[in-house]
Amino acid sequence: MAFDPATLPDACDIAVVGSGSGGAAVTRRLVEAGWEVTLIEAGGDGRPAEVVADPTQWIRIAGTEWDWGHAYAPRPQVDDRAIPIPRGRILGGSGQINAMMWYRGHPADYDAWAEMGCDGWRFEDCLPAFRRCEDWPAGGALRGQGGPLRVAPPADPHPLALALVEAAWQAGMPVLDDPNGPSNEGAALANLNIRAGRRFGPAEGYLAPVLEAPNLTVALATRALAILWRGDRAAGLRLARRGGTVELTARRGVVLAAGAFETPRLLMLSGAGPEAALSRLGLPARLALPELGENLADHPLVRGCVFRARRTMPPPRDNGGGAILNWRSDPALPRPDLHAFAVPGRSATAEVTADHALPDAGVFSIVPGLMGSRSTGRMALTSADPAAPLHLDPGFLTDPADRTALLAGIEQALDLAARPALAAWTDGALAPGPDRERFLRCACSTFYHPCGTARMGRDPGAVTTPRLRVAGAEALWIADASVIPRIPSCNTHAPVTMIGERAAEFILEDA
Repeated sequence: MAFDPATLPDACDIAVVGSGSGGAAVTRRLVEAGWEVTLIEAGGDGRPAEVVADPTQWIRIAGTEWDWGHAYAPRPQVDDRAIPIPRGRILGGSGQINAMMWYRGHPADYDAWAEMGCDGWRFEDCLPAFRRCEDWPAGGALRGQGGPLRVAPPADPHPLALALVEAAWQAGMPVLDDPNGPSNEGAALANLNIRAGRRFGPAEGYLAPVLEAPNLTVALATRALAILWRGDRAAGLRLARRGGTVELTARRGVVLAAGAFETPRLLMLSGAGPEAALSRLGLPARLALPELGENLADHPLVRGCVFRARRTMPPPRDNGGGAILNWRSDPALPRPDLHAFAVPGRSATAEVTADHALPDAGVFSIVPGLMGSRSTGRMALTSADPAAPLHLDPGFLTDPADRTALLAGIEQALDLAARPALAAWTDGALAPGPDRERFLRCACSTFYHPCGTARMGRDPGAVTTPRLRVAGAEALWIADASVIPRIPSCNTHAPVTMIGERAAEFILEDA
């Protein structure tokens, strides 16, 4: 084993780019299978940092050294605001800076992938991989035990989390024992990747147990610049490291797990993607993937509905929330599309804070968002320079149905606050004001769930096959959120970890 080695080996069996939810899972399984694996991570080891380890501080990681520093482009639908979209530049990737939510969404999300041409991706196909991920204390047919990631509800829930669940029941919503059970409709205590009061993410759960393995090399502060090709076969990587450039041969191939932004960037810099766009930037066009970078999706989040607190608010616990609820914006929908949680403090954009003169303390928030979003956009290179900013546009609020659903979500949040369980906590709403449309444009933010930019499928525009191999290439796989063909109704950490598990399965089967 070499963890952040002074020098890299010249060759390995397989190189994995990115150590997040998918990359950590595929690395762990290939190491256990005896393959010589080199894991490339652009960031450092953030496990000792208190801002990373303390579950209540995760929102403060944005903008630090552990974040890539991306932002969504200003668009009129969101009042021409740039919206920061933190991505993990750290051992454990975005799974190491997230809200530690383990949430799989609705089983029909995965059935829809199969109906789009991704055969082998129905929920029943994905469930064994989900179960392999989990160490869930209660077990059961739908849950796993003994897996790498500790998953559990809060041991001592925040009073506001309990009040949210009770208010949802008072509003007629079901109360669920497990949001990852047969149905996700209703209110529940969250499933969290927290152990002994500390974050338990991909770095702790998947990677730490194999860091001493003799067949694993982990290269930190190392950036993949390009794929090395031998004909149509991915044969290695060109890497930027310690002020210089080195090349790594990968005998059995390369796995890209750098996320919905950096995986497409690396492919494009390596000559794969839309040929006209590559040509404009002076990049070689060696592998035509016309829809690479398209289909960028994310869940819009409304930050937020803020209330003056009637009583002293206990300090945050768990991930700052601790409970979730899911419901339908329209009763005619087949499954929930809206999601909300409560925060013991102010959760609002800078514009909402200024517009409503929100105080720094003495408040709490109910934060609704749309897990059934339909709007999509695109990512694109702005330069052939690997360090240049990306053009990122998730298309927030471009589909009128998304605006309608989110406006319904805002009203439901206000209704919940008026239910007895939460009314006992509030002296009235501070935001939104009467102009709900303006509020939505100013409050629209992100759940931090970008995906879809290298979607899998069988059609000519698909970037990856249902076995996660890059179309038209050999020995090149993707194991991250970019392959998701349609955004699921959940936080993306759990499905991406499942994708990493399945990627390792496919690679080993095809070896």
